[in-house]
Amino acid sequence: MALDAFERLTEAVGQQQGDVEVWLDFTIDPQGRREIHGRLHAVLQLPCRRCLRPMAQDVESEFLLGMVTSDALAAELPSTHEPVLVEDEQLNLLTVVEDELILSLPQVVYHDEADCAVSRDQLTSGEDAVASREPAASPFDVLRHLKGKS
Repeated sequence: MALDAFERLTEAVGQQQGDVEVWLDFTIDPQGRREIHGRLHAVLQLPCRRCLRPMAQDVESEFLLGMVTSDALAAELPSTHEPVLVEDEQLNLLTVVEDELILSLPQVVYHDEADCAVSRDQLTSGEDAVASREPAASPFDVLRHLKGKS
């Protein structure tokens, strides 16, 4: 499937090129539940959290979905299954794959420090920024002044 077809993915991480490889196996388990066993693989260009330049990142996922027609049936699925809602016997596979792709994104992506345009030394954390500021005046200083105390 073409990565540029995924609008929500584009909103989350920017425009993508290339394809995502998807394997789907549709089965019915012994309890009569309709299942989708799937896996996907894509190479995405994700922004580095330090320099914001895109970097190639492998994204892979294996998933087991239980097709259900209501929230009540979704609650009955075993914990090994993720529910996917089928309405009017229709299932949009593009949306299902996009959901799994978004859920598989890494939380944080960084270049190796040697390859990054921004080094750690150029960044200041919240603690460093607070420590470098002069201490803030106490809000009670105004009251102390009004009462005539120093």
